[in-house]
Amino acid sequence: MDLNGKTVAITGGARGIGLAMAKAFHAQGAQIALADLHGAEEAAVELGGYGATVDVTDQSHLDDFVRTAEAQLGPIDVFVSNAGILRLDAPSWDAMGASDADWQASWDVNVMGAVRASRAVWPGMKARGGGVFVVVASAAGLLGQIGTAAYTATKHAAVSYAESLAISHGDEGLQVVCVCPQAVRTDMLGGTEDGGIAGADGIVEPADVAAETLKAIAEKRFLALPHPQVAEYEAMRATQRDRWLGGMRKFRRMMFEKRGGPV
Repeated sequence: MDLNGKTVAITGGARGIGLAMAKAFHAQGAQIALADLHGAEEAAVELGGYGATVDVTDQSHLDDFVRTAEAQLGPIDVFVSNAGILRLDAPSWDAMGASDADWQASWDVNVMGAVRASRAVWPGMKARGGGVFVVVASAAGLLGQIGTAAYTATKHAAVSYAESLAISHGDEGLQVVCVCPQAVRTDMLGGTEDGGIAGADGIVEPADVAAETLKAIAEKRFLALPHPQVAEYEAMRATQRDRWLGGMRKFRRMMFEKRGGPV
């Protein structure tokens, strides 16, 4: 896909993976529209684009964002649904530890944020013959992540929704890319140097995630895996589920012993 002159919209675009995506698309000649709860306007100015304060839990916010971005920059060719939150299983550090409010917030942002974004942008894309919709999920959505049941469950749902989009609308011209990294050097690591459990295979930079995403778009791949070993893990999980679960329990114990407590 030649991105020169194309319009790319990104939620959660003011920092981290979202901002790295914006810079990568912009470097290929794309016009950029950024949505975030804070800082989108300022970040967009640096890229000569459009920025808006957007709450992805509100459909009207996303509808307005798409409408205004297209009025200013032209039809959206690529939409990156990147907004996401992480809620831990604290204080008990078990799978039942997160509050109902944390579960609901995780669902509203990590899953429904993508649903609402696709509702806002797809009708226009479809009328023009198609487009690209990127869901930034997580390796947790393919494998699971210890200590974050709400995050794991909702990222699984995000991957599933991306698959549903690809199945339902692929023949109508919608290319769907689902991005599933492990640890990325963003605020979501909570300041840990090694990335905690998510960082077991190393931490990649947001720019690495953006580069893999653009590569997946160009190669028309559904999965973008900045940590390529995730594909092997997913295959083992699918074919040897009991062994996988046992290995995850062992890994959890090892991390507890290494850190002297919850991870």
